[in-house]
Amino acid sequence: MSIAIITGASRGLGLALAHALARRGWSLVIDARGERELELAATELSALTDVTAVAGDVSDPWHREVLLARAGAPLHLLVNNASLLKWPASDPHAPQPELARYPISALRRVYSVNVLAPLALIQEALPLMPDGAAVINVSSDAAVEPYEGWGGYGSSKAALDQVTAILAAEQPRLRVYSVDPGEMRTRMHQEAFPGEDISDRPPPEHSVPGVLALIEGSVPSGRYRARDLAPAAPAAPAASAAPAAQTGGGVA
Repeated sequence: MSIAIITGASRGLGLALAHALARRGWSLVIDARGERELELAATELSALTDVTAVAGDVSDPWHREVLLARAGAPLHLLVNNASLLKWPASDPHAPQPELARYPISALRRVYSVNVLAPLALIQEALPLMPDGAAVINVSSDAAVEPYEGWGGYGSSKAALDQVTAILAAEQPRLRVYSVDPGEMRTRMHQEAFPGEDISDRPPPEHSVPGVLALIEGSVPSGRYRARDLAPAAPAAPAASAAPAAQTGGGVA
């Protein structure tokens, strides 16, 4: 049985991907900051596969240690999906601050969760991962498009993209991907556009087939847009194509 760690798996893209992998027989280790939501997700998934849920923050070294201990070796897949749109996250209706006025302490927290925690988890997971295992870092089109008011989240995802690209060059025995899932009808996307009707956005399940194409296929390491990936044929890395014309897309 293949084993995967998926962070931020209590809702949105993380939960949709967890369901897809569970139906394929993967054993899962999942996490999220919200304990109650994570328990509900684990109950759903446990009807399909072996699942271990660990509530906590990926920026916490102890939490990452527990995740890896529960997964064990060999670890076939690591999906870094957990992220912060802004900090503090207590007021979902507050707009994201302009980068020129972004408190550095708050920006440091966003980078800690969106960039440093995924890198730390990858570093710690490498000894458990066999040749051909996959790392997927969930990005956004805000990493390549300079949207006004998206400086904190967008720049952190741009940094994650570069971290992914360098890891791919340094770890040729692994498949290392950065994937932009596109716009999705999720809680985080709603928080990115407070008061706006986002019912026309597709559900996160629409992005899952492209992610599965990376996991199950032989696509070279690189940056991809999930909806450009057909399960039957690999697509070219998104970095070589024009960025998707979306406003704030890829917010998981």
